[in-house]
Amino acid sequence: VQLQASGGGLVQAGGSLRLSCATSGRSFSSNTMGWFRQAPGKEREFVAGISWNGGSTSYAGSVKGRFTISRDNAKNTVYLLMNTLKPEDTAVYYCGGDCRSFGRSDCAYWGQGTQVTVSS
Repeated sequence: VQLQASGGGLVQAGGSLRLSCATSGRSFSSNTMGWFRQAPGKEREFVAGISWNGGSTSYAGSVKGRFTISRDNAKNTVYLLMNTLKPEDTAVYYCGGDCRSFGRSDCAYWGQGTQVTVSS
């Protein structure tokens, strides 16, 4: 089972990035998926979560209104569109698969992470 995160990079404050998490090895089409991030010296934190059919989403307060999570089950991919990026969004972003709930790092599977760096 693999979760391959991509799309990270260096962007100026106010810019946008779209992260992708491509899954393989098993289907996650019936599972909650999530994005999390970990900044240097900090614990991993919840960013956004999405239910199996996209009907329910949840966001951390710090990203609400700027980030949008979505999924395409036909492509086995989860996305995170990040707008109006701020320097404090700088972190390694991870996707989690088969998550038991929103808001917690209780996912059964994890990707390798993709670095997002926002310059001021």
